[in-house]
Amino acid sequence: MITPTHKVPNLTLDLVNGTQWELQKQSPEKYTLLVFYRGYHCPKCKEQLEELKDKLDAFTERGINVIGISMDSEKRAKKTEDEWDIEAIPIAYGLSEKEARAWGLYISTSISDSEPEIFSEPGLFLVKPDTTLYLSSIQTMPFARPHFKDLLNAIDFIEKKGYPARGVKQ
Repeated sequence: MITPTHKVPNLTLDLVNGTQWELQKQSPEKYTLLVFYRGYHCPKCKEQLEELKDKLDAFTERGINVIGISMDSEKRAKKTEDEWDIEAIPIAYGLSEKEARAWGLYISTSISDSEPEIFSEPGLFLVKPDTTLYLSSIQTMPFARPHFKDLLNAIDFIEKKGYPARGVKQ
């Protein structure tokens, strides 16, 4: 389990735009927001990423870099980018099961023909520029995810009050 104030695992992933993204090379003013989603098959993920797109400027204005990440193949990730209303959100694909587990994500197997054989359940991570974890939300199901409006309000409070990371006691 990744603990707040400790380093997160590095990630190097391909993006659907043909470039590569590496967490250790990010240089956000405040944070990097990693949104792990289940994949193209998930209508709740579509809703979540479309909500994120609507709030993207608000995150950018606060100095936060954003990325969507899944275990999808390149083909499925490109369908996500093409068919969902999520332009301007970098979409990474090819997260391995080992990497997903290193981030503490739950792993599921297919229960319908539309799902890939294996995929991670959702997770949201706010990582500081030094690649230490500030906060996370990890789901076991596609439902009941945090809303980005609430996260933006929390970030405003955190920044205004200098609120420390919580949950650091082992």
